Amino acid sequence: MRRWSLDASVALVKRAMQRLSEPPRFEMPNLPHALRELVPALWAPNNPVNNPPNNPVNDPANDPRAVPSITPGVAPPSGPAVVALPDDLAGLSMSIHAPPDLAPGAPLVVLLHGCNQAPEVFAAETGWLARAMRDGFVLLLPGQSSERNAQRCFNWFREADISCTGGEAAAIAAMTRHVVALHRCDPARVFVVGMSAGGAMAACLLAGFPHLYHAGAVVAGLPAAAASGMVGAMTRMAGRGTQLSPAAWAARARALAPAGEAGPWPSLFIWHGLADQVVDPVNATALADQFAALLVMGDASESVSETIILRQWLNRDSAVKLTLIQQSGIGHVYQAPAASGADAFVIKGSYDTTGEICAFWEIFTKLKAN
Repeated sequence: MRRWSLDASVALVKRAMQRLSEPPRFEMPNLPHALRELVPALWAPNNPVNNPPNNPVNDPANDPRAVPSITPGVAPPSGPAVVALPDDLAGLSMSIHAPPDLAPGAPLVVLLHGCNQAPEVFAAETGWLARAMRDGFVLLLPGQSSERNAQRCFNWFREADISCTGGEAAAIAAMTRHVVALHRCDPARVFVVGMSAGGAMAACLLAGFPHLYHAGAVVAGLPAAAASGMVGAMTRMAGRGTQLSPAAWAARARALAPAGEAGPWPSLFIWHGLADQVVDPVNATALADQFAALLVMGDASESVSETIILRQWLNRDSAVKLTLIQQSGIGHVYQAPAASGADAFVIKGSYDTTGEICAFWEIFTKLKAN
């Protein structure tokens, strides 16, 4: 494999990361057993990183709303490339997959794994890797490790890790810009999708960087800024805690973006199993409420089949901007027709989650502005 150094994006990544500290442990005997088992996933050992006093957002070159200019003469790799990150970002990784005959102006999909999932295995089992090679788009796989989180979860519940000014969200956004420049991707077709903890982080990226990501998808995840700290995360995952209005959820999302950000906000596809005992399905409804308020949507249309509840929100041009699908009898998993069982959280099923997401995004269509 060839190794690629990050360009100016590395500077943003370095400045973006905040020092992590280990929170205290708590006894939570009343939580469901499935959630108690995940408690170790919601904390990480100390990891010293650079934390300079200057806010990177104050530098126009690092404006989180900006898309980097394409540097002429930069040759993209012909296959998967593992990018070497600085030592002070130990625990984060990124790999890039692109077809050898990739043309300039291709879409980019950022895929975020969940807890205890390997990025490459998750990409293969869900079908994203095969689609990238077959259909001609770039796949970026950020990775988490036990150095930053004991169960390799993205830290969606840490305030320092989810805003546009620092932490893991800003690092993933910098990786995204780097790949857009490296492969001359179409900046109007940059997407992010994640499952579980990766889904919660994807929601934060859509909220914090609305001009970088055109649309997103969250599978078995949570709203942006759903919790602060370990106890709040476990409570929210269990479907408990303070019930917020759509406006209050939207305010949490806006707080992740640069001050004064007014959108437009990305479109969103949400899928959640109604038998999920790890992340309660009420979180999918809260996420839909959050983005319906951000997108200023009216009432949703609803259709119900034998196992599927489908809700859709349309804008004034009758374009679907927000979709929520809830499926009965399905737990905390991602469904894929070609899954082999290599990832315990990806199951073989007739529902093609990846295909449905691509169709919602209209990934190979130059989308009009809102």
